[in-house]
Amino acid sequence: MANLFDPYRTLPPVPTFTLRSTDIADGETLPVAQRSELFGGAGGDRSPHLAWHGHPAGTRSFAVTCYDPDAPTVSGFWHWAVHDIPATVHELPAGAGDPGGESLPDGARTLANDAGRRGFLGAAPPPGHGRHRYIFVVHALDVPTLDITPEATPAWLGFQLFGHTLARAMLTPVLATPA
Repeated sequence: MANLFDPYRTLPPVPTFTLRSTDIADGETLPVAQRSELFGGAGGDRSPHLAWHGHPAGTRSFAVTCYDPDAPTVSGFWHWAVHDIPATVHELPAGAGDPGGESLPDGARTLANDAGRRGFLGAAPPPGHGRHRYIFVVHALDVPTLDITPEATPAWLGFQLFGHTLARAMLTPVLATPA
């Protein structure tokens, strides 16, 4: 059974800005394209289109993450983690999280998700596990780059974001699987 833990409530509050997508929406069911084939389901493992505006004037770079706090683990599940997105970039096309990162802007770096893949891994909640939330966040940062090795985990990225986040924008689509 999924819990209602909100991982961002435990962090110091920061201002918000606007995040929109032509693919996903708050509280709406995650489309098939953003679901995973890894566990045998229908899906495309395609990262959604994301566009943002209204971030603070002092923003020097962005990071994008996707996290499922309802995964059947004690640590949730990181589906996507990208950092060092230049401050001049305000949109990622659908598929920017494909392996290889060819659709990411120059300088952006992707960490391996919790399945060990570099790129976006779509949703795949276990059958009967209930409703899962997929928290897509754009973090506006006060530094142009983060000192993170390619082997770092998304959790380590989160730790680095803690001291550098000026503001956050979020979208949280959901997915429930039948019993």
